[in-house]
Amino acid sequence: MVVGALGVVFGDIGTSPLYTLRETFVHGSGMRPSAEHVLGVLSILFWAVTLTVTIKYVTLIMRADNKGEGGVLALATLASQGLAGRNVNIEGGTRRLRRLITAVAVIGLSLFYGDAVITPAISVMSAVEGLSAVEPGFSAYVVPLSLLILVLLFILQARGTAGVGRLFGPVMLIWFGVLGVLGLWQIIRHPAVLLALNPIYGLELIADRGLGIFWAFGSIVLAVTGAEALYADMGHFGRRPIRLAWLAIVLPGLMLNYFGQGALILDDPSVVKQVFFKLVPQDMIVALVALSALATVIASQAVISGVFSLTRQAIQLGYLPRMEIKHTSETEIGQIYLPRVNWLLMAAIVALVIGFGSSDRLAGAYGLAVTGAMLVDATLALVVAILVWRWRWPVAALVFGALAIPDLAFFVANALKIPEGGWLPLLVAGLIFYTITTWRRGRELVGAELVESALPLDQFLDRMERVPDRVAGTAVFLTADASTTPPAFLHNLKHNKILHERVIVLEVDTMDVPRVPDSKRVEVERLGKGFYSVKARYGFMEQPDVPAALRACRPHGIAYDEMETSFFLGRETLVPAQRSRLGRWRRDFFISLSHTASASKTFFRIPPNRAIELGNQIQV
Repeated sequence: MVVGALGVVFGDIGTSPLYTLRETFVHGSGMRPSAEHVLGVLSILFWAVTLTVTIKYVTLIMRADNKGEGGVLALATLASQGLAGRNVNIEGGTRRLRRLITAVAVIGLSLFYGDAVITPAISVMSAVEGLSAVEPGFSAYVVPLSLLILVLLFILQARGTAGVGRLFGPVMLIWFGVLGVLGLWQIIRHPAVLLALNPIYGLELIADRGLGIFWAFGSIVLAVTGAEALYADMGHFGRRPIRLAWLAIVLPGLMLNYFGQGALILDDPSVVKQVFFKLVPQDMIVALVALSALATVIASQAVISGVFSLTRQAIQLGYLPRMEIKHTSETEIGQIYLPRVNWLLMAAIVALVIGFGSSDRLAGAYGLAVTGAMLVDATLALVVAILVWRWRWPVAALVFGALAIPDLAFFVANALKIPEGGWLPLLVAGLIFYTITTWRRGRELVGAELVESALPLDQFLDRMERVPDRVAGTAVFLTADASTTPPAFLHNLKHNKILHERVIVLEVDTMDVPRVPDSKRVEVERLGKGFYSVKARYGFMEQPDVPAALRACRPHGIAYDEMETSFFLGRETLVPAQRSRLGRWRRDFFISLSHTASASKTFFRIPPNRAIELGNQIQV
């Protein structure tokens, strides 16, 4: 499990040595490769990683898990559950706080997408640029070669990563071993660099630079990018393997390499532009470039898989429209592929590589989304500490407030890079935020319209004075609320004059837990007159499967036979209202999003030859 975690969890933060120190001393930060600045930067970097990653994430935030799952949505769910268990004296206070928690979670989710667009591009380009250390003439081939690697990576997504994934852990184990050995060799040659472990050197640099230190912070933050992945991927491996991997392998390898780079700069300041690849002799640079490229591909794969996983969660929780989700492994639940997301992400990354042209320029865009997401995690963790862990609020505010100081400093520092490219992740996050909030608000209005016009199912059954002639077989009607008569059922009865001998009103609920045990999958209620109410429950990490849910109803007296069953689905046709509560722009955007949503029969795995769609118009 530890080796597996190396290949999935630590790819992003593990490739940071490729560019962090280089950017700190080259990218307009005002840092010089002098002894005072090198020791000061290393001191700040060491303590930033210690406070942000080791203490905040590995020690504290990873305690907050939703049935083993981590990530911003899990934090928000825990905070909401804790809120439900506490009395709020202010009228409507609970509802407002829950909406605020949801809004913060959506912001964190949006920032994650902003980060995901940049990470593969900057990682792969940084590795390929190592060829310039062999021969400066290779610079012209950096962009084409980076594009080739990235495009091939996205093309291979449809095949799944099960086979390649077995190699990820061992390769990253070699990578961190190489990082540590290369750094240790330079530290042995220049042991004075270890003075940077003393925080005084960092504090002296901050005092000397004043506000100018924020430009250096904007590059030093690259050392902690990927820290949120430790928490987000906790459900794949568990808390203990990730902690062991970080403390025993990743942290030592990273720190040895950073300090080794610092020692090399102290010995020869001229190497600062390619300091990572200068850790090895000239004839070994190509081998290091190849290993670096492989490590960055693994880091990119981890980000892409994370995007797929988080998008599925967002769809299940109603944050995004339904999309096609393909399972690429029969044994691994987490092996999924979302074609639409894959190609959109690839197009965005290709545009970035072509538009920026180098990792130096991309570094200006990197960091703002990451630090914003870290602030969101710290905010939600504070709420969880008070509501769930029952910490006294002054203690919780003191602990998480202190740990948020580095995040806030890094966020401000990266805000200064907005003109240099920092606007890019904000733009991506803003578009995602607008999409999520528009979709959620639009679905709320559509749901309210359907509920308002719906007839309670018990009233319908009471008014059935006599049972009409029935046709053989079973009819399944999907609905958002099993207590009301589905519109598709009324349309079928009114226009087709058909009533099956067995009618199942099926409601599919997504719970705020990752997975629902099979024993609690379905709840069946006999309504009489051949009607059944069925509720199928799924976690936000599961893919709904309606035929499987119906098979689970057999112990409850429903004999499901697919060839004798017809599935009736409602298809809503949205019509723009003259005065929409969404506003003109959001109304049109919501209608466009609805058109792109995958068909219900595909999303719920309903056999296409057994599905019948009946539509109705709704004004929005």
